[in-house]
Amino acid sequence: MSLSQSKIRVLVAKPGLDGHDRGAKVIATSFRDAGFEVIYTGLHQTPEMIVNAAIQEDVAIVALSILSGSHMTLLPRVLSLLRGEGADHVLLTGGGIIPEEDMISLKELGVGRLFGPGTSTEEIVSYVRDWHGNREMDNSDRQ
Repeated sequence: MSLSQSKIRVLVAKPGLDGHDRGAKVIATSFRDAGFEVIYTGLHQTPEMIVNAAIQEDVAIVALSILSGSHMTLLPRVLSLLRGEGADHVLLTGGGIIPEEDMISLKELGVGRLFGPGTSTEEIVSYVRDWHGNREMDNSDRQ
């Protein structure tokens, strides 16, 4: 499959007890409208449920929406579980109410770019598309 034909598979999830999923649905719709293949897991997902779904669905990207303030617990846990499953090639990204200093700490752990309120969906789609394109190019260089 050529780079231009490669469909980007992304899992959008709402971890924890946060019950507000409008933003996650907006992002999922934006990804779908951009031509991505989207799996939306719904509300109240545990890190284990998210990683299991990501592995089963063979996604390239896991995008979490976190508004509960538990990003410093949930993102590292999902990242650790992905790595434990041998899925460290999967991009973990997301958004929500996340202070800049926490974004920096999470990036140092290996979490991808995180997005705050007011970020345009075009910016998020562009980031995911660029990341995926760079990954595809890296993979084709190794072959």
